[in-house]
Amino acid sequence: MSKNFVVAVCGATGAVGQEMLKVLEQRDFPYSKVIPLASARSAGKKVECKGEELTVQELTKDSFDGVDIALFSAGGAISKEYAPIAAKAGCVVVDNSAAWRMDDECPLVVPEVNPQDLDWHKGIIANPNCSTIQMMVALKPIHDEAKIKRVVVSTYQAVSGTGQKAIEELENQVRRLMSGQPVVADVYPHQIAFNCLPHIDVFMDNGYTKEEMKMVNETVKIMGDPSIKVTATCVRVPVFYGHSESVNIETEQKLTADDVRALLAKAPGVTVEDYPEKLIYPMAINASGEDDTFVGRIREDETIENGINMWIVSDNIRKGAALNTVQIAETLIERDLVRVP
Repeated sequence: MSKNFVVAVCGATGAVGQEMLKVLEQRDFPYSKVIPLASARSAGKKVECKGEELTVQELTKDSFDGVDIALFSAGGAISKEYAPIAAKAGCVVVDNSAAWRMDDECPLVVPEVNPQDLDWHKGIIANPNCSTIQMMVALKPIHDEAKIKRVVVSTYQAVSGTGQKAIEELENQVRRLMSGQPVVADVYPHQIAFNCLPHIDVFMDNGYTKEEMKMVNETVKIMGDPSIKVTATCVRVPVFYGHSESVNIETEQKLTADDVRALLAKAPGVTVEDYPEKLIYPMAINASGEDDTFVGRIREDETIENGINMWIVSDNIRKGAALNTVQIAETLIERDLVRVP
């Protein structure tokens, strides 16, 4: 990665945008210049990258002239409007919203899983949903070895997945409850403190939420295998950072728990923490701030012939958003794909 690239970070003042700047610094991304972009009300604010104080610029249609790579995390509406403008200007967009994920013209990429899909990009690449990303990193080695037929996943998702206001709401509710005051719920429809909400995003006509259907549809697209059956239940829990998932899979070929541990031990981006006799297993508080996806509680499902249960945990702001986005940009550079066909 010897060439220096001009990189724009769209949504630079948000939680994910700031994490993107941090990841660019920590991974020594080969940029010559970083341009932080945000809405008019955030223009003029200061952000940092590699010790340099950067002034946030207002996002406009002219923001991408001379930019090589744009990392977007400013919401679906902004991505829908500005990603095509950026691509037309010759800038490759890596978008963290849901706007382009299921577009047939846009690759949906987890670099450890399907980097080859970047080869057919047309200027816009989609970053998958946070809960999908961590599951894909863990399931891909198993699918390659024994072919996954079916996945049943239940998620336990942190409030940071909703944004800064949700983090503040959880903090405020805990404080109010501890001091005997009534709670106020603005971000979520119900109290989130000391509670679990089986409701993430809007409900669809089939009774599933949009978040659940994202996991179903994105898994099939990333794996490139429509034969994989996926069903999901997504739950918001009173945790600040780190999504956890209980995943049950059925494979065509038999795998033992030891087989799965061995596969995952050498999988990129995965750390196996599976020592129940020592009470060691993945937890959100330990995954916070870490790049890897952690897998434990690996055991055979005794109700079916070829079944495995596992527990998957990852930092949703890092691997689930900022890190995966930067890794996609790194992979574009490695494969000499920083160009718009």
